[in-house]
Amino acid sequence: MTRADRGFVPQVLLVPAVLGLALLVVPLAALVGRVRWDTLWQDVTSPAALEALALSMRTGLVATALCILLGVPLALLIARAGNRTAAVLRALVTVPLVLPPMVGGVALLFLFGRSGWLGPALAEVGIRIPFTTTAVVLAQMFVALPFLVLALEASLRSTGVGYEQAAASLGAGRWRILTRVTLPLAAPGLVAGVVLCFARAVGEFGATALFAGNAPGVTQTMPLAIYTAFNGAGVSQGTAVALSLLLLVTAVAVLLLVRAWRPGAAR
Repeated sequence: MTRADRGFVPQVLLVPAVLGLALLVVPLAALVGRVRWDTLWQDVTSPAALEALALSMRTGLVATALCILLGVPLALLIARAGNRTAAVLRALVTVPLVLPPMVGGVALLFLFGRSGWLGPALAEVGIRIPFTTTAVVLAQMFVALPFLVLALEASLRSTGVGYEQAAASLGAGRWRILTRVTLPLAAPGLVAGVVLCFARAVGEFGATALFAGNAPGVTQTMPLAIYTAFNGAGVSQGTAVALSLLLLVTAVAVLLLVRAWRPGAAR
């Protein structure tokens, strides 16, 4: 790459750029530095850690599956809507990304709580959602669904409708077009969205803490176990650091997988 290819950004901006990078990387390096490698395996496989890990994986997978069920149709709706309608729908989907997670937890409580909009009706049929494992899944879905929808919607818009029109002109039905043309063409966006959705679900903390609570074995996911440990309860701090490292490795793996599925990633 020649100097002209790199553009003409003033070199003095290199200093704040490096500082910004250091702000992101150095804390993670400090985390890795606190890992006790000699007891890492024991920390990760302790009963409390395995319990939190299993719950996170289980609820994360369920939340991701439900997000696929709801998010794929929503992404299709936005991608094929008119510009104004799509802009409104896209803004609504984006709201959970910019909200503080605690606000999401409050909103879910006001919807499903004992005095919420749906709480009394659910209580009449013997259903209680807050502070249960179901609440964990709902909290994860609330914060993770936008990642899937936005990634898939962008991929659907980039592919356009030309191939769909060609398939329709050859006599293909709507479902055949969807499964044989639309979704295969948008596969990179779908895979990226699913992976990001799962990673966000597993790492969810704020909405889960407020809406689901922090009961070991029931609602205590990995982020909650980590938080509890540094407040002097639950798993040991060594286990909390090990779980933090596991979440960090998961995040890096997710980014690598998403990049591998982007068009032109191999360039």
